[in-house]
Amino acid sequence: MIKSIFISSAEPYSGKSLITLGVYETILRKTPKVAFFKPIIRDQVAGGKDKNIDLICSRYNLSQSYEESFVYYRKEAQKLLGKGKMGEFVETILQKYKALEEKNDFVIVEGSDYVGEGSYFEFDINALVAKNLGLPVLIIGQGLGRALDEILNPLTMAIETFHHQDTKILGVITNRVMPERKKELIKAMKKQLPAISGFHSVIPVDPILSSPTLQEVAEQLGAHVLFGEDKLDNLATSFQSVAMQLNNYLKIMKDGSVALTPGDRLDILMGALQANASQNFPSISGMVLTGGYNPPKEVFKLLEGLPTIFPVLSVKEFTFQTSVNAGNITSSITNSSSRKINIALELFDKNIDLKAFEKGVVSTQAAGVTPKMFIYQLQKLAAGNRKCIVLPEGNDDRILKAIEILQKKDVVDMIVLGNKDEIKNKVKLLGLVIDFDKTPIIDPTNSNRSNDYAKALYELRKQRGVSLEMATDLMTDVSYFGTMMVHKGEADGMVSGADHTTQHTIRPALQFIKTKPGYKVVSSVFFMLLDDRVVAYGDCAVNPNPTAEELAEIAISSAETAKRFGIEPKVALLSYSSGESGKGEEVEKVRSATEIFKEKAPQFKVEGPIQYDAAVDAAIGKKKLPNSEVAGKATVLIFPDLNTGNNTYKAVQRETGAIAIGPVLQGLSKPVNDLSRGCLVEDIVNTVIITAIQAQEE
Repeated sequence: MIKSIFISSAEPYSGKSLITLGVYETILRKTPKVAFFKPIIRDQVAGGKDKNIDLICSRYNLSQSYEESFVYYRKEAQKLLGKGKMGEFVETILQKYKALEEKNDFVIVEGSDYVGEGSYFEFDINALVAKNLGLPVLIIGQGLGRALDEILNPLTMAIETFHHQDTKILGVITNRVMPERKKELIKAMKKQLPAISGFHSVIPVDPILSSPTLQEVAEQLGAHVLFGEDKLDNLATSFQSVAMQLNNYLKIMKDGSVALTPGDRLDILMGALQANASQNFPSISGMVLTGGYNPPKEVFKLLEGLPTIFPVLSVKEFTFQTSVNAGNITSSITNSSSRKINIALELFDKNIDLKAFEKGVVSTQAAGVTPKMFIYQLQKLAAGNRKCIVLPEGNDDRILKAIEILQKKDVVDMIVLGNKDEIKNKVKLLGLVIDFDKTPIIDPTNSNRSNDYAKALYELRKQRGVSLEMATDLMTDVSYFGTMMVHKGEADGMVSGADHTTQHTIRPALQFIKTKPGYKVVSSVFFMLLDDRVVAYGDCAVNPNPTAEELAEIAISSAETAKRFGIEPKVALLSYSSGESGKGEEVEKVRSATEIFKEKAPQFKVEGPIQYDAAVDAAIGKKKLPNSEVAGKATVLIFPDLNTGNNTYKAVQRETGAIAIGPVLQGLSKPVNDLSRGCLVEDIVNTVIITAIQAQEE
């Protein structure tokens, strides 16, 4: 297995961040300890950091310091090489690289950027560095707005340069290509590039990745943010210089644009704010007031009192110069832009020849399931048998952002509940791209399904005192409506809880979806994505104090869930003592549950009672239970009660930075899953995918 790779651009602005992110994620699916190294970085302003080092180190919470991640600023490298100190230059890079290599399983090395004064010397230097580090190379080009020869010539030159240095070339990726040219370019690359160039892939351009955020606009224009600091992640899809009257500007407004207008044109500012609030006009992403003119005190007070406002920036330059400056703004992927990161990773996965890449780089199998491999496997499982998941909380920003990501992943179908006009207006204000033909909106208060659903609920619950009138009223509730869709087979599963309590989400499912045949208990697991492995914790969300029989059923359900999601079940029923050493009511309950488990599910390995440290630490497990097949290797950990489980999962999550996916409900005849009200967009995405996989079993 290759333990390192060198990523090199053939030219400036090739979109190297996307490739680096994709490579990093792919390697993490095989091994958890991956370092990032960039020998030469651009000269930085005081306090500034290289964007890709900052992106990778912060996103993946790397233990390496910023100083360990690079060797030279560009001017330092030029000065050293100008003095003929090539040996010192290479030796210093090699020492720092080796220091990272010793501490990690894999090192991703990124070449320099070819931007700015002195960039002409960098190509040969990158080839020299790759050769001296003994690394295979992945070459990146770009194809936006270029003829075929203009795309292929820099790639051919790069291939020949690296080949001249006796450096192995893993493959060539052409980035930022118009989608309609992808097939043509792949064919041309295979025909015209040298045979030594490895695999060939083409990544289409994405307008979102090409659009700077308002934060980047503010930084690169040197602007002062007057309003809308909470929306600086809005994307500037275009810039419009506005010198005409308001009625003419309204005719040319574009969704996602940024208006550049003199600071004393309050009519344009107020008109654009009204247009953003209207469903009849596009929504702009922000506005730059030029000439150093700021709104007067009274207008400032008015704007401060508005509940929502797009970013309003102020610059000293006049409109013409600001327009020129805006044309030079570049977009980058930063850790704060989760939307761009998700899009970049999806583009990489869908367009790179992953089989060829993995064959050349990560051909050996990883031990166990790494967190990234777990997430990757989830997406593959969901895509293999698409299911439809209903999302009742269509008015929640996070739900809508998750829908955009899931549509990009294209592994699950969705239905969203809520008022159509409100949802579409919110999507417009958030600047999201959602295809509502693929993800239809249903309003429970105005649906032709409502009467049928109410009658069905009445028939199911009339013995419990539910009248038809009560059932009709309940069907205006999104949780009841969504659950009934699942019950009647019009959706395969439901995910809710971002804006509702657990009880509100689960109650309808318990009332008429009910448990699977042979099951009496609805329970939950959290998938805990630790640094180097994935384990399942159960039950941390539903059952306060289960009996021995219930605890055994929870453990069996958790083992089956773990197996369904690619984790080999080694089940530990936890207690305050291990083996036969302890006595007391609680430890006896766990001991009894373990015996019931063995009788009902002999196909699974189980140990209990066992302490947490003995379950997960090999040395302690061997000492306390030397003959156990589970001690020190547990992958499914069952807590004796809700208090212990809930506190433990939260403590582990907070103290270690582990990602907790769940609670994933188990035992229901059809999948309904609950979100935390503090959930992140990523949590929603993962839970929807998990719910779709659960639905495949039905």
